Amino acid sequence: MSDSEKKKEEHPTTSSNSSSSDEEDAPDATMDMIRRFFANTLNLGGSTDAKADIKVEKVIPDLTFDGFAEHWREHGFRNIVTMVGAGISTSAGIPDFRSPGSGLYSNLKKYKLPHPTAIFDLDYFEKNPAPFFALAKELYPGSFIPTPAHYFVRLLNDKGLLQRHYTQNIDTLDRLTGLPEDKIIEAHGSFHTNHCIKCRREYDMAWMKAEILADRLPKCKKCNGVVKPDIVFFGENLPQRFYTSPDEDFQDCDLLIIMGTSLEVQPFASLVQRPGPRCLRLLINRDAVGQASFVPFMDPHERSLLFDRPNNTRDVAFLGDCDAGVMALAKALGWEEELQQLITSERKKLSGSQNSEEPQPDKEKPHSNPEEKASGSREKKDASL
Repeated sequence: MSDSEKKKEEHPTTSSNSSSSDEEDAPDATMDMIRRFFANTLNLGGSTDAKADIKVEKVIPDLTFDGFAEHWREHGFRNIVTMVGAGISTSAGIPDFRSPGSGLYSNLKKYKLPHPTAIFDLDYFEKNPAPFFALAKELYPGSFIPTPAHYFVRLLNDKGLLQRHYTQNIDTLDRLTGLPEDKIIEAHGSFHTNHCIKCRREYDMAWMKAEILADRLPKCKKCNGVVKPDIVFFGENLPQRFYTSPDEDFQDCDLLIIMGTSLEVQPFASLVQRPGPRCLRLLINRDAVGQASFVPFMDPHERSLLFDRPNNTRDVAFLGDCDAGVMALAKALGWEEELQQLITSERKKLSGSQNSEEPQPDKEKPHSNPEEKASGSREKKDASL
C-alpha cells in the first residue's frame, strides 16, 4: 500500500476522534463560560482562572473620582457629551419620577388613575386629559430655577467643551441657563412648543401657560381638538434629532457625563453604549445605576457601567447629590468661583425677567388668528419618565 493510501485510511479515524473529543470538551467549555459570568458579573470565584484571565487596560491609571479629576486637570477633555434625567432638577423643587415615597409616581392617588404611568399614556390622555393638565399646573416651567448641575453644563459650553446635552427632562431648565438651543436635545420633548393632536396646529409656550394656569382645557381654535405640549408620552416616538445626532456627537467624544437618571428608560439609556472604548464615562448620581447584571454575560463588549467591577477600564462614579457632585468637580478643577459667579448672575437675570413678565393669554404662532379668544386644549408629553 502506498503512503498516500495509508494517509487516506488514517484520515477518517483522525476526524472521528477529533469530533468525539470536541463533544467531550463541550461541557467544559460551557462550564468555563458560566464561571466567567459569575466571576465578572457577581465578583465571585476567588482566584479562578476566569478572573485571572481578565486583562484590564485602563484608559487612565486611577478610576476614582479624585484620580479622574486629576486627569482632567492635567490632560483635559475636548468633546464632552452630557446626558441627564430628573435627578438634576429635584433640588429646584421638581420631584423625580421613581423615588419611593417622594417620586411623582408615588403621589398620584388624588388623580384616581388606573395606574401611575397612565398620566403619561397617550391612549389614556385622549380619553381623559384632565388629570395630566392638573398635574401640569403643579409642574409647569416658570415656577422653578435651574440648579448648580444645570449651570455646570452651561459652564462646559462656555468653555467650548460641550458637544451636546441630552436631557430626559421636560422642565426646560436647561434652556433657562442660557444654553444654546442647538446644543440641547430634549429626548422626551418639553413644554417649549405645543400642537393640536388632531390638526397639528402649533401654539407657543406663553399661550399654553395661560391656559393651564387658568384651569382651562387647552383647545385648538381651528378644530377644537386638544392641544398637547410636545412632550413624549408612552406610545409616542422620540424627536428625530435624538436618532440622528448621536453618530456625530459620539464619534470624537472623550468624556460622557451621566447625571440624575435611573438609566431604566429606553432608548435614552442606550446612550451610555454609544461612546468608543477609550471614552471615559462619569456617573454623578444618588444611586449606582447602569449595571445590568446579565449584560456582561450576553454582551462581550461590556457596554454597561463597570465602575465597581474588577474589569472596569473607563468608568468613574460619584454617588451622591448631583449638585454636590458638580460642585466637588468644579472645586477639583479650580472652577468653583467661576461656577458660583455664573449661577449668581444668571439667577439674578431670571429673577428680573420673571418679575417683569406679564401674562399673554392670546399669544400664538403667527399663522394663528390673534383676535380669537384662547380656549384651546393641549396635550403634553413627559420626558423625565
